[in-house]
This record gives sequence, structure tokens and C-alpha cells, in this order.
Amino acid sequence: MTTSPGAANPGVPSTPTWHLAEGKPATTDVPPFDTLDEACAWLSGLGTELRDRLHEHGALYFRGLPVRSVEDFARVRDVLVPRRTPYREKATPRSSFGDDVYSSTDLPPSQAIRMHNENSYTLTFPGLLLFACLTAPAEGGATPVADCREVLRRLPAGLVERMRAHGWALTRHYSEHISVSWQNAFATTDRAEVEQYCADHLVSCAWGDDGTLRTAQLRPGIVRHPGTGDEVWFNHLAFWSSWSLDDELREALTDEFGPDGLPFETAFADGLPFTREELDLVNAAYEAATVRHTWQTGDLLLVDNILTSHGRDPFRGDRKIVVAMGSPVDLADCSPTVAPAAQVRRAAA
Repeated sequence: MTTSPGAANPGVPSTPTWHLAEGKPATTDVPPFDTLDEACAWLSGLGTELRDRLHEHGALYFRGLPVRSVEDFARVRDVLVPRRTPYREKATPRSSFGDDVYSSTDLPPSQAIRMHNENSYTLTFPGLLLFACLTAPAEGGATPVADCREVLRRLPAGLVERMRAHGWALTRHYSEHISVSWQNAFATTDRAEVEQYCADHLVSCAWGDDGTLRTAQLRPGIVRHPGTGDEVWFNHLAFWSSWSLDDELREALTDEFGPDGLPFETAFADGLPFTREELDLVNAAYEAATVRHTWQTGDLLLVDNILTSHGRDPFRGDRKIVVAMGSPVDLADCSPTVAPAAQVRRAAA
């Protein structure tokens, strides 16, 4: 828009006031709009302001928008995140509500989801994520976020230098019995399409006799934001480490499938394993940088996916958080410290 929403509506401020409280993301209370049209007009006039504040804070929380349905959310998405990004190499089960709007995840309510940057293992990933609360849970269920600049600063120097020099390795086994099926993850039932995708995106793949799929890839875990130049911790190293599994489940899966047959595993790409002690260090850095709000219906959370990681707290009661992804970014534009590759070295025992 070329006109200020405040000029068109004298009672509405042209720019929001951002509240910074300990333990909370940067938050604004949205003016009381009578219609979603008015809210969208106000949001569309905040382009430069939102970009600058997002670069400063990494995530922005809007409280009080008249967003009550998937259709409402899609309209706001088209204002704030007009360029869409497909969900590649799916990590967790999600429901699609159409128009590129998804459930945040369909994992059980009792399960916490660890911090991660969406699609950090792909060569093109969403630069922006948009979450909205359509149904607030009775207890818990926040979407915590952490500034990955701060995470990087809090990590031990030796661990950071290993990542900077070598990157991280991810292996996945796709199976409908123990993880996401390859058909769901790659949105196809054609093996040739999967093989072509992997060849095009620097992912090695191999088929099992039982129809399962194994993939492996090497990715940088430290990148720079193309807009700000800030260096960040950007990966799924902790999210997909087998040490993140419940101990009993990890032991059961290892007994059943062997250490090389787990549904997922990560390591530093220097050939050495990622240890439980190192996982604890990474999780402590995330926790120290984490902020959260308790969801209320109509709340919106805009996340810079490079500057900021996100997760999910366990919850009780009905919860409907929807998400959309957009503003695609190429890894090559993020000054990766390690070149991505399909083949990874096996971690030492």
C-alpha cells in the first residue's frame, strides 16, 4: 500500500508498539478492527516496519487479530508472506487444510517438539513462517522460539568450531511403521521421482528389499542471514539425534533395527558421533535463548526461520495451530561454512 493505514483510519496507529518483556517474544496488541479487511489493510502498510523489527527480534507476536478460520489465516498469510514455499522432505505428520495451510504438527499432545529451523536440511527453505491460533489449548501448547544468534553465542567454542569446519550429517529411514513414509515425505508414490529429487538436491538414497528408503545428506550447521549478515546456528542436529528419543524407545528401536536402522540419526560430519553430553549443551543453549507466549485465539506469530528456531510445548485439551511457509531462501545465499553434499562419512562407534 502507498497510504498509511493510520491516515485512512485516524484512530489507528500507523505503526505498532512492540512490548519487550523477559521471557516473551516482541509483542504488539493489535488495534481493535471491526473486520478482517481492516486488519489486512493495516498489516499491508507495515512492510518496512515489520522487516526491520523482524531482523531485530527474529520473531513477532500479534495479539488480538480477528482471525478465526483457515480462510482468515490464508488471507493474512497472503499479506505478510505472499511468496509461498512448499514443504519439502517432510519431517513430521501434518494435516493439510488446503491453500498451502497446514497443521503445525499432528504428533501426540504429550510430546514436546525440540527446537529447529524449518527445513534446515534442504537446499531451499522458507525464510518466513507464519503461525496462528484458531483454538487455544486448555493447558500448555505454546510455540516457543529462540534467537539463533544467541544460541550460537552460548555454545562452547569447540563445539561451534566443529560445526563450522565440518557441518552435520543426517540419515533417515522412511517407513510407515516407525517414521514418516517416503510417499508422504516426498508427496509421490513414484520411486523414480524420489530418486530424481534426491539427485537434484544432494541427497543420497537407497531402497531396502522391503520397500523402505534410506537417505543421507551433509549440510552446514552455521550460516549467515542474507539480509542482516548475522551468523546463526541453523540445523536439526539436536532435533533428529537419537539421543533426543525417550531412553526406552531408543533402546527398543536399536534392539529391533540396529544402530544403523534407526528412523533418524545425526552426527557431526567429521566422522565422530554426536554424544548425549553434546546434546545437553545444545539444548541448554536453546533453552537459555527461548521465549514463549501462551496462545490465545486470534494470535499470530511471524518467524524469521533463519534467525529463529521454534518448537512446541506439550499440551492438554483441543489445540488448533495452523502454519504457512514462504519467502524461499537458497542455502547458497547464506554463506554456508561447509558445502552441502549427498554423501556423508559414517560416524565412528
